[in-house]
Amino acid sequence: MKEIKCDCGHVNPLGTVLCESCGKPIEGNQHIDGNQDKKLLNMRYDGTARRSKTYNKSLIDRIWSFFSSVKVGVWLIVLALIASMIGTILPQEMYIPANAPNRDPAVFYQEQYGIFGRIFYQFGFHNLYSSLWYLILIGLIGVSLVICSLDRFVPLYRALKHQKPKKHKSFLSRQRLYSETEKVTDDEIEEIKSKLKARRYKLTEENGHILAEKGRFSRWGPYVNHIGLIIILLAAILRSTPLFYMEEYVWVREGDTMVLPGSEGEYYVENKDFILETHDDERFKEAIAQEGMVASNFQTNVVVYKAERPIPGAEPELEPIVEDSIRMNQPLEFDGYELVQSGYQLNEFSNMTFKIHETEDESEESLGTFTVDLREPESEFVLDNGFKVVLDQYYPDYYLDDNGIPASETNFPRNPAFVFFVYPPGSDTPEVSFLGIGRNIDATGENDYKLGIQDFEMHDVSGLTFKYDRSLPFFGIGATIFMIGVIQGMYWQHRRIWINRTKDGNVLMAAHTNKNWFGIKKDIENVIENTNLNMVEDQQELDEKEK
Repeated sequence: MKEIKCDCGHVNPLGTVLCESCGKPIEGNQHIDGNQDKKLLNMRYDGTARRSKTYNKSLIDRIWSFFSSVKVGVWLIVLALIASMIGTILPQEMYIPANAPNRDPAVFYQEQYGIFGRIFYQFGFHNLYSSLWYLILIGLIGVSLVICSLDRFVPLYRALKHQKPKKHKSFLSRQRLYSETEKVTDDEIEEIKSKLKARRYKLTEENGHILAEKGRFSRWGPYVNHIGLIIILLAAILRSTPLFYMEEYVWVREGDTMVLPGSEGEYYVENKDFILETHDDERFKEAIAQEGMVASNFQTNVVVYKAERPIPGAEPELEPIVEDSIRMNQPLEFDGYELVQSGYQLNEFSNMTFKIHETEDESEESLGTFTVDLREPESEFVLDNGFKVVLDQYYPDYYLDDNGIPASETNFPRNPAFVFFVYPPGSDTPEVSFLGIGRNIDATGENDYKLGIQDFEMHDVSGLTFKYDRSLPFFGIGATIFMIGVIQGMYWQHRRIWINRTKDGNVLMAAHTNKNWFGIKKDIENVIENTNLNMVEDQQELDEKEK
C-alpha cells in the first residue's frame, strides 16, 4: 500500500489524516474553499489510518469495511430487538401449558390464536431464542462489535502511545482551545509545569516543548463496553446449548417418585405432600369474588434422590440427598440444579371403584366391585361371581367435541369417563354402559345390569421445573465489565495540553479533550494564573458568534 511522507520526515500509512509525529493535516483537512486553515481539526481517533477506510480491494477487506460500520451494527441490534419483541407476543414453545389439549406447536398455535398463531409458528417465532437464524443474528452483532472495536482501537492506541510534545503550528492553531503569547519567561514555564503536575497531569518534554496529559484510560471506556457486550452475547449463544442450559417440566403426584427428565436417570424426586394456602382477608375480597380464590402460597414437600447402579442394567438404588420444601418463588437448589414450583393441579382422580347391580333393583345392592387405576388402567376385570368387565374406551378429561363425539381434553384424569362392556355370568353378549361423573347411560336401554361409582381416591399434582443455567456467571461478568466501561468513560475525561515554543520565542498553547471542555478551561485558567501566558480562546464559540 502507498505511504505518505509528511514535511517533518515521518512516513504515515495511507489513510492517515493527521501526521502521527507532528500532527500536521495530511489528507482531507487542508485547502478547501480557501478557508480550510481556519477550520477546526477532526480529532476523532487522532487522525490515524483505519483499515476500513484504507483497504478495499479483497473480499476480506470489503467484509471488514461492512462490519466496521456503526450503522450496520445499529441495524443488526434493531433487527434483534424487533425479533425479540415479536417473540414475546405469544408464549414460546417451552411454555405451552402441559394440560393443553394438543401440545404439538403446529396445532396449538393455530387452535389457540387463529391465523396470527399460524403465521407466528410458520415464521419460527415459537422457538425464537434458540432458533438458528436468531443465534446467527446475535453472532453477527458480536462480529460487528469485534471488528468495530479493532478497527478503531488499534490505530488509536498506536497514536496515543507514541505522542510527541512538539506539534506543527497548523495542528495547534486548529485546535478548539488555542492561544499565542509573545513573551513568557522560563520561570513562568516552570511554574506552569509545577501546577500541571499538582493537578495530576503527566508531563512529557522534548527540546522545550511540553505535552501535559491525564485521563487517557477514559478513552478505552467504549472498548471495555464492547468486551462486556461480547461476553454477554457469547453467554446468550452458549445458553442455547444443553451444556449451559437445561429446563424440563414434570408433573409429580402426591406419593409418587419420578425420575427428573434431563438428568439421564441420575436424579429422582418424591412428592411427599402438596400444600395450597389462599388469601381470605378483605384486601382480596374483589379478587376472591371474581376468581374464587387467590393463592398466597403453594408448595411441594419433596425428597430428592440420587440413583446409584451397582450393576449396569440393574434397578437403581435411590439415596436421599435432600429433603425440603419448594415454595412459590423459592426454588430448591442441589448439585447445581434447581427445582422450581411452576404449577399445580388440585383434586385429580387416582382411582375409582365401581359396583355392579341389577337395573330393576332400587336398593342397588352390589353384585360385585372392581377398581380402575386411572393412571395405568387395566383393560379387563374378572369378578369372583362370574361377571367380566371390559374397559373399551377411557376419556381422562371428558368433553364433547364440536361434532358431539366424546373426546379427552387432556391426558390427566380430571373428569374421567368410560365405556364398559359388561358380560353377565355365562354370557358371551356384552351390555354396553357409558359412565362418568354425573353420567350413567344405558347405551341400548335394555341392560339387565347397571354400573355405578362406589368410591374414588383423589390427589393433588405438582408441576415442577427442573433446570440448570450455567451461563448466568458469564452474564454477570459481562454486565460487570460493561458497567466498568460505562463508569470509565462517563466520569473521567482525556485531557491534553500542548505548550510549544516557536523559533522566534513565542509560546503556542493548545488543548483538547474528548468531553467536558469547561473542565479543561478551568485547569488552564488555574495553571496560567499569575503568569504572562495568554488564556486560550474557544475558537468554536468564536465561530458561532461570527455566524
